[in-house]
Amino acid sequence: MSAAPHPRELLLIGGGGEMTLSVDVAVQALEQARARGLRTHVTNRADTLAATPAVTAAADAATAVDFARPGDTADWAAGRAADGERPALVFGVREMAQEAVAATAHALELPGNPPAAVRRIRTKDACRAALAAAGFRQPAVRVCRDASEARAFLAATAGPWVVKPRDGADSAGVRKVTGPDDLPAALAQLPDREAPFLVEEFVDGGEFSVEGVFVGGSPRVLAVTAKEKLPPPYFVEIGHVLPADLPEETRRSVEETVTAALTALELRFGLFHVELWLTAEGIVLGEVHVRIGGGWIHRMLPHVRPGLELYGTVYDDALGLPVDLPASLPAPERAAAARYFAPPEGRVTAVTGWDAVRTHPAVLHAELRVGPGDVVPGFRSGGDRVGAVVVGAATPAEARELARELVASVHFTVEPVEPVDAVDMGDDVPEVRVDLEPRPLTSSFRISHMTIETVDHLRLRLLQGGRTVGEGEITADSGYGQDGPAIAAEAEALARTLAAACDEAHHGADPVAPLRAALEKAAADGVGAPARMLVEMAFLDRAARRAGVPVWRLLGLPEPGRVRLLHTVPIGEDIPLDGRPLKIKLGGADDEQILRSLLGVPAPLILDANRGWDRQDWERLRPLLAELAPAVLEDPVRDPALLPAIRAALPGTAVVLDEGIATAGDAAFAVGTAGGLNVKLMRFGGILPALDALSDATEKGAARMLGCFLEPPRAIAYAAQLAGLCDWSDLDGHFWVSDDRPVPSYGLDSDAPGIPRIAYTPEPARGEAAAI
Repeated sequence: MSAAPHPRELLLIGGGGEMTLSVDVAVQALEQARARGLRTHVTNRADTLAATPAVTAAADAATAVDFARPGDTADWAAGRAADGERPALVFGVREMAQEAVAATAHALELPGNPPAAVRRIRTKDACRAALAAAGFRQPAVRVCRDASEARAFLAATAGPWVVKPRDGADSAGVRKVTGPDDLPAALAQLPDREAPFLVEEFVDGGEFSVEGVFVGGSPRVLAVTAKEKLPPPYFVEIGHVLPADLPEETRRSVEETVTAALTALELRFGLFHVELWLTAEGIVLGEVHVRIGGGWIHRMLPHVRPGLELYGTVYDDALGLPVDLPASLPAPERAAAARYFAPPEGRVTAVTGWDAVRTHPAVLHAELRVGPGDVVPGFRSGGDRVGAVVVGAATPAEARELARELVASVHFTVEPVEPVDAVDMGDDVPEVRVDLEPRPLTSSFRISHMTIETVDHLRLRLLQGGRTVGEGEITADSGYGQDGPAIAAEAEALARTLAAACDEAHHGADPVAPLRAALEKAAADGVGAPARMLVEMAFLDRAARRAGVPVWRLLGLPEPGRVRLLHTVPIGEDIPLDGRPLKIKLGGADDEQILRSLLGVPAPLILDANRGWDRQDWERLRPLLAELAPAVLEDPVRDPALLPAIRAALPGTAVVLDEGIATAGDAAFAVGTAGGLNVKLMRFGGILPALDALSDATEKGAARMLGCFLEPPRAIAYAAQLAGLCDWSDLDGHFWVSDDRPVPSYGLDSDAPGIPRIAYTPEPARGEAAAI
């Protein structure tokens, strides 16, 4: 009897982002695929997969693949196809994943947009040039690399202007400039201050977007959306109305212009969202996207066009199923509107009126993400939104007014958050300085789902009288979702806020307790773990220097002693056979060959698949693994339900989890399901929260590994303060970041106050040879 055929599969590249809107879009896309009998497989960055459980729960399978590297995604999918796991359809709902979607569809010869066309529209200046060459109105624009080039463009063109990232989303870093004096503040708002940016002429006109879908390679317009934005200098959308209340002739002209532009740009697949202005001179096209618009438009469109399935229409068309969608659709007969909350800045003390809004019969969707105790930031980009209301009504005017009324009926009471400048810093309170520098690795670092070439090096210093009194250093890697400029900004703000309070607390008996409390509050307020680690590092370094002791002694930890390292071998590199413990990166196509080459190797083996195996991989590799009996098996599989069977099959192997282990709850899950964990300070937010997790694991007899990302030597030495509490130390990430020569072990200058330095030539222990 022949095996049953595999069901056709949708490969959803990029999954959903962590914002609720992005999760909702991804879940809808998966549900509409499932309704068509399609198996679904989601890919995303490992940390985002862990942070979006609703998306992974809606899919049949999930794999950590970095969509920011389109070629890697295409290669991974081609490898699966060669093994008989070929999807029927490749799709993506996130802006940043569209290049990977196009590259993968092209590699597999599936329906999709040409990769070159997607790269063109994702690069805003290239898209403007292509539209202008095709005869469409476009504002003048220039790619600038520094302030001097921006000032030259201002001098040569008529203002006002707009400064924006060359590639971005959610209006982040977009700011209006009326003259050269406005430039410094606008450039300071760019998400990546080192990257080239755009300066373009400001377009004065009403803003709209056109939403649609490609059928048979041709664009079909579903609706025109009217936008409402906050006043400049920022350009954040505060509301949408769909359909836009436009004269029929204007609507037709807008639709014809957009469909002609999409054809000229050689786009032909999926959904589209095209922005434009209606000016006195006519239609001026803005940005072009091959995904659905944000702002809950994906909820509004099915309301105004009953029966419409946005993603299902794409799937039906790609699979050759009939699609009943004429080339020219009449205007929708009902309307919808979305509006965002924009409460005043400050700490929320009370919210009233929310229950009545969320239960209103006209509400299609409502969410509010802040409550008493939360701090409301300034409203400068889509990422600053704290909630929204989406309503349906008979007409655009009624929908707009109802959305405004409901949002206005929710009242926020806030209290000011005392600005740092208002704090009496005194002579003894340090100045905070943060520096960021992109740094190429000494060699490429490849694991199962990505290859790392460059990291951002961040250094936070506490200065008094021009002298460094406390210092923290980390690196950030975008492949792990670590945004260097954002971490730098978070860390600087947190350090400035803590400086006075922690200095005052220094005069008490315990300098650590107030710092711990402040950092725990920062975590509750949403400050990211890398920023908290950087700040904790600088302040603990300062406290230890003041006390005249190393950090490990300040915290009452066992002396780290000699740090004996695992030798990490990325995928594709030669495996040394010199007897030291080997940490072998797996999760690639050659895993079976690599494992066979390790048979008989006289060294402890630590195998790390980075969640690269599914059930089929485990069953195929299980006999080899049982024969090898590795000392540690790290993150073997994507599905935690397989862990009990793995532990039973490898009774002498410690199984530890790493990916996604970032909180005390995660640590408890790792100990309970796998029996061990790998602690990385960049995930936990520093030594103090990591110490809590390790202490609990020790009490429960779990296996404990101390890990790192690709980090500078100072960050590695900081993590090594915990080495005396762990079974294994995987602390060699600095060898890819610095010029330090790899060695099998090292000591610490562990009598020096503050964060000890790494010492590569310590006195050897009795009966032991020196490390180098």
